[in-house]
Formats: sequence, structure tokens, C-alpha cells
Amino acid sequence: MKSFNILFLCTHNSARSILGEAVASTQTGGRFIGYSAGSTPGRPVNPFAKALAQEMGYPAAKLRSKSWDEFALPDAPKMDFIITVCDNAAGEVCPVWVGKPMMAHWGFPDPSQVEGSDETKRQAFIVVMEGLKSRIQHLANLPLDELDQMTIEAKLKSLAPTSK
Repeated sequence: MKSFNILFLCTHNSARSILGEAVASTQTGGRFIGYSAGSTPGRPVNPFAKALAQEMGYPAAKLRSKSWDEFALPDAPKMDFIITVCDNAAGEVCPVWVGKPMMAHWGFPDPSQVEGSDETKRQAFIVVMEGLKSRIQHLANLPLDELDQMTIEAKLKSLAPTSK
């Protein structure tokens, strides 16, 4: 079975995209290798996202905020899929990606903006994580080796959340 590289983008690469990276890397039986980046990274990884990623078995050493410029370099891993998970990143001018990966926007509300108790905040992160798991699993279940790019891209975009 072929593994596919999937890059999740969000502005700061501290929460939603980190969860996407961890879910893709740990929950698909090797079908995907997850990566994440942001247009303006630099914030530390959100502690709730970090804790959930580690609970899934994702190595703490890989949990860092990265610039999307790292993935536009000639020696960067070639991406098969690029998914924006926040509305800001979806509207920004992205780098030119090597290999013309398939792209989609799966916007999720920013769980780091939720106010309340730690349990309320954690639940907001779990909702995003579960939404990502569902979409990534649907994508992983597709016969990607047998479908043409146009069909895969249409299915990828159809997995976008319908409400925010």
C-alpha cells in the first residue's frame, strides 16, 4: 500500500493543523504521513493540541510550529494533498507547491478561541480532532491508487465541513 503525504495548513500552525498532522500520521494505518505548517508560525503548539496529539501516539519531538515555506523548498517532501483548516490560511496566497498536489479547504472553528474551563477548552479541541479524523478516514478509505486526480480532488473537496 502506498503512503501519501498530506500537509495541513493554518495561519499559526499551533492547533488545528497540528491535530491534522497527528491524526493523519497515527490514525490511518500508514496510509498517510501527516505534516503541518502555517503562514505566520511562531506561537508555541497549543497545550491542548499537544496533549491530544501525544495521546494518539504522535511523538512530542515532532510537535512544533513550522512555516509553510519549509514545504516549498526543493528538498522538502513532495505533498500529495494540501488541506487548509482555517479560513484565514485558505484566503492567503500560498507558496508554489512542488508536484502540484491536490488541494481542499476543510475549515474548522478555532478551538483556541474558546473560553471557559479547561474541560470546555479541551472539548473544543476534541470536536476539531474528531472532525479531522472523520474526514481523513473517509479519504484513507478511497481507492486512491485507482482514481484519477479529478475524481480524488472532487471527493476531497466534498469532505469539507458543511457548517461552522
